[in-house]
Amino acid sequence: MRHLYTFYSDAFWIAIKSISEHKLRAFLTLLGVIIGVASVVVVGASISGLNSYVTTQVSKALGANHFMMNRMAHSGQMDDEEFERRNKRNKKITWQEYEYVKAKCDVCSEIGAQDNDGIDINQNGIEMPSVRVQGVTDNMEIIEDKTMEMGRFITASEVDRSAKVVVLGYDVMEKFFPNQNPIDKTLKIRGVPLRVVGVEEKKGSFFGQAMDRHVYIPITLHFQFFGGDGGIQLHGKSEKREELIFAIEDARTQLRNRRKLIGSDEDTFGVVNTADLGNQIDQFTGAIAAVVVPITLITLVVGGIVVMNIMLVSVTERTFEVGLRKALGATRKQIMLQFLIESASLCILGGIIGLILATGVTSLITALAGITMTITVGYIVLAIAVSSIIGIIAGLYPAYKASKLDPIVALTQS
Repeated sequence: MRHLYTFYSDAFWIAIKSISEHKLRAFLTLLGVIIGVASVVVVGASISGLNSYVTTQVSKALGANHFMMNRMAHSGQMDDEEFERRNKRNKKITWQEYEYVKAKCDVCSEIGAQDNDGIDINQNGIEMPSVRVQGVTDNMEIIEDKTMEMGRFITASEVDRSAKVVVLGYDVMEKFFPNQNPIDKTLKIRGVPLRVVGVEEKKGSFFGQAMDRHVYIPITLHFQFFGGDGGIQLHGKSEKREELIFAIEDARTQLRNRRKLIGSDEDTFGVVNTADLGNQIDQFTGAIAAVVVPITLITLVVGGIVVMNIMLVSVTERTFEVGLRKALGATRKQIMLQFLIESASLCILGGIIGLILATGVTSLITALAGITMTITVGYIVLAIAVSSIIGIIAGLYPAYKASKLDPIVALTQS
């Protein structure tokens, strides 16, 4: 056992000495491995970070365990033929249907309603175009897990009496009430003064799209402003994530019952939920990984070929050394292991440098793009493992060639 430890220890230090004696050559040799490992780790961290970013932003916008039903709701792509078919078949969801589903859906922890329109807001010479005016029921705060920056959300009594109150998105607050508390101040929508009762916490942007350019008003007041002829959105929530699918099915069944649809009839409405969006995100990032990761792996293959080439040069340079070691009793296996350890050590060093480079790149992207990318223990293990495997594979032929040298012939080489 001690003999084995001494052999591997000596072989490792011989490898380190060989690398240190040719620093520039070793660095140039390792460039392919360094760039390849850094690329793979950065791509993996980027995909993971993108996934987390999108999931976080979707949760901010929609909340957890949330589903939505309206006339044309769908997830994923829809071709023109399917759109036309649904457009002819589906019917808008009415207020009466919302009240029916709310009363009947036992699995749902909350059922709410929302109606959306866009307008330009102009007040005191300040204009803000394309502001989303969202008419909501009071429980949309719970359904979409909204967080208030200041003040409060709309109450049930304000919905019942169509109260002239408004909750501001953060961008709207900064536009019309900069550097001041907007609570109890007035914002005019369609010329009607509404009392500000709250400001929603800043959500930021989602792929360049502002998520704070909106206001909330009671949905009954929204009907008075905009009519509501296009139907409403029905929003639901389950208490737990595992209950979401049952809540959706319960709400779907109740709306079908209300519309007197029999078993063979297709739904005359659409449903989307946060779980489906999460699956789409996973598919999207998975597709990116399937395309990008193999491309980055090509760099590692090229790096491995360069390492193999330099190891062949090393075998040629050290022919006399190999012959001497064989003459002193070194076996073919020991000679082979010596060069494999050197090749693997060279690539592991490249993997470590690549990992350090990847850490710097991900930190820079996090700072510039605002998308948090974390290099986990898994990526560290992957970098070391991949670079080790490349080193072993790249060193196999040179090590085999060195082990086959005839000691008598080798000793004649200077």
